[in-house]
Amino acid sequence: MKTMLSPAAALLLVSSLPAAAQEGPTPADQERWQAVVEMSFPGRTPEPAGAALSLQAPARAGDAALVPVGVQLGDLGGDRVIRLHLFIDDNPVPRAYSLTFGPAADPAGGLETRVRVNEYTWMHAVAETASGRLLQTATFIKASGGCSAPALKDPEAARARAGRMKLNLPAEIHPGRPVRAQLLISHPNATGMQFDQIGRTYIPADYVRQVSIRYNGRSVAEVETDIALSEDPSLHFAFVPDAAGGTLEVDAHDSEGKVYRQSWPVPGGPS
Repeated sequence: MKTMLSPAAALLLVSSLPAAAQEGPTPADQERWQAVVEMSFPGRTPEPAGAALSLQAPARAGDAALVPVGVQLGDLGGDRVIRLHLFIDDNPVPRAYSLTFGPAADPAGGLETRVRVNEYTWMHAVAETASGRLLQTATFIKASGGCSAPALKDPEAARARAGRMKLNLPAEIHPGRPVRAQLLISHPNATGMQFDQIGRTYIPADYVRQVSIRYNGRSVAEVETDIALSEDPSLHFAFVPDAAGGTLEVDAHDSEGKVYRQSWPVPGGPS
């Protein structure tokens, strides 16, 4: 005997099934990405990166305002990446960040951070190499509302703490070997799209737009960002320390013109 489901039960069953995966970009997706490419790299055409570039992000985000995303580099056959970009195609401002690697960086470490995703969208990573190539890779992510999501912290407390930083380093540091570090910047990173339920107005945009990281006076990374970075930005990056240790310095500039500076000692370590 067949068991018949009621319309409500059938709807509940369908809604509980995983959504079909995005098999490939639609013509509208392709047109959107081409417009981003023409605006960001006029006259240039990115090529598929293959194993030279990887982009990690959840297929479906648990929180659209705090989406973990990482870009790492693979074998480039002797070429060298000098700049790395992350684009969230259908965000109001597609470019999430552009990173320029300095002489003290380990480019293979790429960059990990947390971003806001405003709607279901393709996400692209693009690497620029010393030889002039553009390498691209992409992934599709299901998330929505990240750019207008309310702040997690009290706005007044967040503004009072703005600019405070924390650096996390591994317990052991070996000179000449890449070190993975995490930089945390306390900042509301308001997008201009969030609504203040008490004041009944939109919260003005106020976000970190540039981060400069130096080790012993040598550049590790210059990171240009926009509204896509999440509240209290987190940046995981890699640098190569000296035998004697030294100092890691950070300057962070926000869209209000404020500049925040902090430095930390980096201990020397066994070779």
